[in-house]
Amino acid sequence: MQAAYLSAGMKIGITCPSGYVAHSRIEQALHLLHAQGYETVVGKTIGLGAHYFAGTDEERLVDLQAMMDDPSIHAIWMGRGGYGMSRIIDQIDFSKFLKHPKWICGFSDITVLHSHIQAHFGIPTMHSLMCGSVAADNWEKEPVQSFLNALQGKPLRYEMPAHAMNVLGQTAAPLVGGNLAILAHLTGSSSQIDTKDKILFIEDIGEHVYQIDRMLYTLQRSGQLSQLKGLLVGSFTDIEDTERPFGQSVQEVIWDKVAGYGYPVCFNMPCGHQYDNRALRLGMPYELIVTEDKAVLSSI
Repeated sequence: MQAAYLSAGMKIGITCPSGYVAHSRIEQALHLLHAQGYETVVGKTIGLGAHYFAGTDEERLVDLQAMMDDPSIHAIWMGRGGYGMSRIIDQIDFSKFLKHPKWICGFSDITVLHSHIQAHFGIPTMHSLMCGSVAADNWEKEPVQSFLNALQGKPLRYEMPAHAMNVLGQTAAPLVGGNLAILAHLTGSSSQIDTKDKILFIEDIGEHVYQIDRMLYTLQRSGQLSQLKGLLVGSFTDIEDTERPFGQSVQEVIWDKVAGYGYPVCFNMPCGHQYDNRALRLGMPYELIVTEDKAVLSSI
C-alpha cells in the first residue's frame, strides 16, 4: 500500500509538528506548489509559537492529525524540523491515514514520523527538503526539482563521485533511514525501523565527533548495522571536535563501524542538512552500485 503520486489539482497540506516557523518562511513554497497546479492547505501551526515549538504539543498534534485524517489531502509537507515529533508521535491516530495514505514529506526531526510509519505500516514516505528551504531563486535547482519528481512518481537517479572510503559493490533493496541522532534516539522504541535487508541512509548536523561515534555504536550494538544490504552516507554538517581531539574524522568513524560487513557503502550522498538536499522515497526499492569511479543510486 502506498499513496498516489501527485498531479495538478491535487491538494498538499503544510504543517509544522516540531519547531517554530514563520509564515514568511513558507511563502515561496506556496508559490512553487501553486505554479505546479497543486492546491494547498496551510495548517494553524504555521506562524504559531509556544516557546521553541510551533504551538503546544496539543496544538501541533491536532493540526497534524487533521491533515492525516483528511482524504482530500494527498501529501503533507512539513514547514521545518527542529524538535517536537517525539512528544506527540504516540498520540497520532493512523486509522484514517491507512485508508487514505498520503506522502509525508520532510527530514531531520520528521525522521521520527518516517520511522514510525515504516516500523508499523510499511507505507512509503519522503525524505525531502522542508517548505522553509524553498526560495525564489532555487525552484529549478536539484533539491526542489528532485522533490517535485519524487512527488510525481518520476524515476530518481543520483550519481556521486568516488570516495576513498567507499566500499565497492552492487545491491538492490528498500531504502530506510534519515537523521542519525533520531535513529539512535528511536532505538528500543516502538518507532525503531527494521534495517534487515535494507539500504540505510544516515545524515546529521551540529554534533561532536564523539557523539556520532556513540550514536553509531547504539545502532551497531542493537543489530541495526550488521544485516544491511548497503549504506548511504549523506552530509554531516557543522560537526565539531572536542578540545582534546577525538582522533578520527566523521567519515573514519562511520567506516570503522561498517566496512567489515562487506556490503556496499557510499559516502557523499547529496542529502541532509545542506543546500543540496535531494529527495528520497523511503520504504521503496533502489539499486545502489558503487565502483572505483563513482556510485549511482537509482529508484527501481
